[in-house]
Amino acid sequence: MEDGKRVPSEKELLKYICNAKKPPSFTEIAKHFGLTKKEKKALKKELKKLLKAGKVAVRKGRYICPSKEEKKKEEKKRIVGTVIAYPAGFGFLQSEELEKDLYIPPIEMQYLLHGDKVLAEPKVYKGRPEAKIIRVLKRATKYVLGRVEITKKGCTLIPIDSNQHLRFLLPQKVCKELRPGTVVDCEITRYPTKSSPGRVKVKEVLGHPDERSLIVDIVIRKYKLPTDYPEEVKKEVEQIPDEIPKEEIERRRDLREQICFTIDPERARDFDDAVAIERTDKGYRLWVHIADVSHYVKPGTKLDEEAFRRSFTFYLPDRALHMLPEKLSARVCSLRPDEDKLAFTVEMHFDREGNLLDYDIYESVIRSKARLTYDQALRLIIGDPGLEKKYPHVVEPLRAMAELARILNKKRWDRGSIDFDLPEVEVIVDEYGEPTAVVPYERHFAHKLIEEFMIAANETVAMHMQNIGYPCLYRVHEEPDPKKVQQLLELLQGLGYQVKKVKPPYHPKFFQQILEYFEGKPEEMLVRYLTLRSMKRAFYSPVNIGHFGLASDHYLHFTSPIRRYPDLIVHRLTKMALKGEIPDYKYWEEYLTYAGEYCSSQERLADEVEEEAVERLKIRMLKSYIGDTFEGIITGVHPYGFFVELKDFIIDGLVPIETLRDDEYIFDEPNHQLVGVKTGKRYRLGDPVKVKLVRADEERMEVDFVLAEEERAGESS
Repeated sequence: MEDGKRVPSEKELLKYICNAKKPPSFTEIAKHFGLTKKEKKALKKELKKLLKAGKVAVRKGRYICPSKEEKKKEEKKRIVGTVIAYPAGFGFLQSEELEKDLYIPPIEMQYLLHGDKVLAEPKVYKGRPEAKIIRVLKRATKYVLGRVEITKKGCTLIPIDSNQHLRFLLPQKVCKELRPGTVVDCEITRYPTKSSPGRVKVKEVLGHPDERSLIVDIVIRKYKLPTDYPEEVKKEVEQIPDEIPKEEIERRRDLREQICFTIDPERARDFDDAVAIERTDKGYRLWVHIADVSHYVKPGTKLDEEAFRRSFTFYLPDRALHMLPEKLSARVCSLRPDEDKLAFTVEMHFDREGNLLDYDIYESVIRSKARLTYDQALRLIIGDPGLEKKYPHVVEPLRAMAELARILNKKRWDRGSIDFDLPEVEVIVDEYGEPTAVVPYERHFAHKLIEEFMIAANETVAMHMQNIGYPCLYRVHEEPDPKKVQQLLELLQGLGYQVKKVKPPYHPKFFQQILEYFEGKPEEMLVRYLTLRSMKRAFYSPVNIGHFGLASDHYLHFTSPIRRYPDLIVHRLTKMALKGEIPDYKYWEEYLTYAGEYCSSQERLADEVEEEAVERLKIRMLKSYIGDTFEGIITGVHPYGFFVELKDFIIDGLVPIETLRDDEYIFDEPNHQLVGVKTGKRYRLGDPVKVKLVRADEERMEVDFVLAEEERAGESS
């Protein structure tokens, strides 16, 4: 259309109105098309026709496309979220747009995988808010782990990962080749739909549970963890020399004559740190030597890329998936006794009250004089003639270290540092991967001695980097969320704790006092667990906000570069700072933010993997105890029953409310208890109970109990 020659056509009008960034007014439309006064009258007639036909609408004097308006309304109602699947067949939609997760009914879950990204629409069904799935935006995985099963419908894969609510069809020939129950890792060839199940093909056969334990293998496959290194990485590692070049030794501080030694778990093979000490006129001089991994793992190499991808060593009951190949982790970098090793040293001078007088950080070469276990170190500190004869040169240094460790521990306690010290157990497995025992993991003074020295070194490096204003990756811990603190205090009140009103900002000493109050009481470990649960998780960040749990103004991870990538980053930056290199602040801010977020997520993954492997093995072992009676403590009370943690196994199981047949029980939420309507009997959070094991399902990771017949823990009100 030429300006001023004729009125725009219906098509031209709709195109302009529907594509305009902002709904136009009549004047704006006329101006856009350059209409005369006479042509404006004709435009009004055309717009009336469009209004009558419903092709446009008027809102506050502006013309809009109804289809565009409806689409906007629809988009406002729709939510993008992640599917969280439950074995029972239902799920929940998690989204930042939602205050509370939305329930996904089983009919919708028939074609959804755990972790799928979906577009959903909130709706209310029978008074309950739930999610209606519009479409799947992105599938969470291409693979599914499961066991082969033959049913009337054919050859089926029953998932044993997070997709236990689904069933997949396998090729018929698989059922002829594999016996039912065989565990296989499969690739999805067709995703499930509302009308048909998904299909898979076998990628790897793990074996049959009757032949050997597959628990750790299953966990590894479930989380898609790397079990080998790429060929490029192996080739790079082969080129790393075992011997230290003479020129490298000459440019470092030579401490090979110093009496330093390592203290580690009995089965450890990678020795990150060695320690040395001497008494001074003012107090103590402590050396913390850390394996100099950054000398061998250079940025830009395939080795470094793989180390970052993993970020952590994953410790499993029967193996470790190392961040670095064995040549580095167990040989070249590891501070093995009687071998020259490159180290990064933090030398600290403390007075007799534990105050840091001065420090120095430098590259060194050392030679460890002994490889001690924690138990040996403790026996040498206390006095063991046999060991003293074997390690005469470390006796006096160890006892001086014990003095300093006690001083540093008291100083840290006085400032408010929280020590949760929760009980831990170790699952012992045989050569076939079968669990044979669950034994307590004892943490004693020798563990705390090394812990104090590592904290001191980490704080010193963090303080140094903070003071010089150099970019760095800190280990930070925020103060707890007020809502969670309030929930904790309500729980503690139910356990008889006289709750004091406290408002944020919180001080770590407040939580320290809670732990002190319950020390030695039956509920002590439960309270430690509940208090820990109220805390936020520590994470890695380039912004130093301090560490709440340690009551520390500056903290980072420097002392374990063989098994933690953040420590390797800190080593590189500390070396740059010592050399006086001027950093590109913008680059490092962006990189450290990204690296901090990624390493924090990998740390969560490592914790999740290790916890699941241990829990599955515990449950497998419990199968042989079905029918036996155990002592435990109530750790959670719900409308459907209460959870009990077994004292010896440190594992939770459910006592369903329907098994309490002596009365009808109601849930008293404010007081965290189930109360009998007729008898007034109560089962409260923190109560000791005796339970009988009736079910242990390692696949679903579920344990069920009933109260033992002699149970008398419930009290009358």
